[in-house]
Amino acid sequence: MIKRIYIDNYKCFVNFELQLDELTLLVGRNGVGKTAVLDVIYAVRRLLDGTSSVTDAEVFPTSTLTRPKPRDTQDTQVFEVEVALGGETLVYRLEVEHDRDERRARIMLESLEGDGGPLFVFERGDVQLYRDDHSKGPPFGSDWRRSALASVVPRPDNVRLTRFLELMRKTVICGPNPPIFAREAASEDDMLARDGANFVAWYRHLAQERQHLIPKHKQEVQAVIDGLQDFRLGRVGIDTRILLGIFGAGSDAPELRFDELSDGQRALTLLYALTSLTAHQGHVLMIDEPVNYVALREIQPWLITLADACGDDFPQAVLCSHHPEVIDYLGPDCGVLLTRDGMRPARAEPLPKGLEHLTKDGPLKLSEVLARGWER
Repeated sequence: MIKRIYIDNYKCFVNFELQLDELTLLVGRNGVGKTAVLDVIYAVRRLLDGTSSVTDAEVFPTSTLTRPKPRDTQDTQVFEVEVALGGETLVYRLEVEHDRDERRARIMLESLEGDGGPLFVFERGDVQLYRDDHSKGPPFGSDWRRSALASVVPRPDNVRLTRFLELMRKTVICGPNPPIFAREAASEDDMLARDGANFVAWYRHLAQERQHLIPKHKQEVQAVIDGLQDFRLGRVGIDTRILLGIFGAGSDAPELRFDELSDGQRALTLLYALTSLTAHQGHVLMIDEPVNYVALREIQPWLITLADACGDDFPQAVLCSHHPEVIDYLGPDCGVLLTRDGMRPARAEPLPKGLEHLTKDGPLKLSEVLARGWER
């Protein structure tokens, strides 16, 4: 699981550190950086799966540098991701140098350290590999714009490095936006898009790779979508498949295209896919405003499913939300408060315990305490 994130000179973060648990809920006002935390992990994941360079729009373009520019700071962004794996702690560090005038960026340092010493160092274009016992492996050169760690081939003597890459590549970061979900897919995607737009392609991949989990997903969604009996991937071309929801029994049962379902029904289909179809695969789930579009009576059943599965079916979940139901259910035990004074850098602190305040009408729920600004 991911234990700690460090971010410096990125959007509203300067020398920012965030501790994460098995289940964490990020809360705070708009503009304090909740979504930006997930953006950083998403960008690191894109680098480490080898699909992107540091200048790509969804990674670390120059526009992500902190503004106003922090005093006495260089145009360098620093990121650290600390993870717990196999009984040890691994620390990944990334330093990205920017040229504001040319709007270019390059990786000045990329490293991975384990208990006892380095496992990988990429500095100024030169890579030094290390074996699991920290002895030196072969050096090589690499493109300054891309992660050199992503290009390392798994070997019997770099198991610790490979485990780290697998964890980061299995981290799912999504802020579901049902109105833009595609209804069909011409191929399979093994990575869910940041906004969930490619859900059908991702579902199609999971339906092939994890067929034994499909009945569990169907059963969970049946309980929250009235009349739904099944999902079917129908053929609409040589390679293209469309996701259909089957309502009723028999050969003449009505079938609705995925885009004919309501936004809330599509959101629920994705949310339960996250908790059931990723089970026992080592995925970390990071979800931004998961219950937008979802009806009140449908929120808590999914939260219960998530909390019960976290640490068992999957190792970790991190949520960002303003929704009162999410805050009141997860906040007292799992809440982390992000704060920011004006344009000053954001900070994170554990949400204080026992925030229920007594008024003349009795104690307030945590969501109401936050709504009134009494959390501090």
